[in-house]
Amino acid sequence: MAPQSSLPEVTNPLADPIPTWNRHTTGGSLNQSMQTDLRLIGSGSSPYTRKLRAALRYRRIPYRFVIPGSKEQEGLPKRPLPLVPCLVFPDAEGQPTDAASDTTPIFNRLEREFEDRPLRPKDPALAFIDALIEDYGDEWLSKCMFHYRWAFAPDTKKASDYMPYGQMISMSPETGEQFAKAIAERQISRIGVVGSNEITAPIIEASWSRFLQIFDAHIQNQPFLLGDRPGAGDFGCYGQMTMLVITDPTPMKIALDLSPRAYAWTEKLEDLSGMDVNESDWIDLEAPPNSLRELIAEIGRVYAPFLLGNAAAIESGAERVECKIDGQPWVQDPFPYQAKCLRWLREQYTALPEASKRVVDGVLSGSGCEQLFDSL
Repeated sequence: MAPQSSLPEVTNPLADPIPTWNRHTTGGSLNQSMQTDLRLIGSGSSPYTRKLRAALRYRRIPYRFVIPGSKEQEGLPKRPLPLVPCLVFPDAEGQPTDAASDTTPIFNRLEREFEDRPLRPKDPALAFIDALIEDYGDEWLSKCMFHYRWAFAPDTKKASDYMPYGQMISMSPETGEQFAKAIAERQISRIGVVGSNEITAPIIEASWSRFLQIFDAHIQNQPFLLGDRPGAGDFGCYGQMTMLVITDPTPMKIALDLSPRAYAWTEKLEDLSGMDVNESDWIDLEAPPNSLRELIAEIGRVYAPFLLGNAAAIESGAERVECKIDGQPWVQDPFPYQAKCLRWLREQYTALPEASKRVVDGVLSGSGCEQLFDSL
């Protein structure tokens, strides 16, 4: 999912029909270049680009990487919004026609159109927990990323200084400086929309440190969040961690102090195309490690109350989200997209078979996440 305050209306990403012309495997020789000619428009400074690119590599789905504004973008369909990433799908004749920017629906479409090495577990209960973790990575860790990058001067300088050259490597230093200033001004102006301010800063910073410690303990049990293979939740967290752990100096120092393992893990996920996986590699959700329960409890501690507070503000037409997170006040602008995230999670939960719902309820019990679904 992408952290934008306004996105075009989309349907539940779980409900799109499967286009029969394009369902095929990706593990063997590929002679269907027309059907797999995907174009990924993106930037290495974008956490969501990194999320999607790493997932395509892991799934061994061929694609071409396109820099925004380059000659390679000429002739491609217009992006829904001038955002990255954008994945352009071909039609039945191989012509690039369909552009999508929201990574979670893109993941779900790729699950339907490409059979091999899926990110979503077949077990409905496990798939739901995977979706919850992905949403947390996309929508809460993004608050951490945005906060550190645009509220701390060294991080702002580093990011804004190099980002212009990612789009045009031969840009003159003078033009680069102008673009750097414009980027910093634009992003800092959006910091309140994402939720970073003087009131929320201590909550965000404490949550980043706790996540690293919980993550470190959890990955000692297995190499990925839900077992011996990565799910969408891994890539959702990974995208934000590329900036938080690898790139931006302030959160990177915290990460290296608390979890050098997180640094190594983030580098590892960059390209898992050589990794072999089996369906048996997922954990048994009926006997999960305690460290997974701690991760779910962290989601319930910070992200669940925000989702509920944000949804209430959107529903009432309030100008501000005002709620309590971790016993402290949280204030920010309403975020319509994250109200959709809550709706999608609730729809997926409601659709669970009863046996799977009981398993999910057992994992969520006492975590704080159960309050998201109490009224259903």
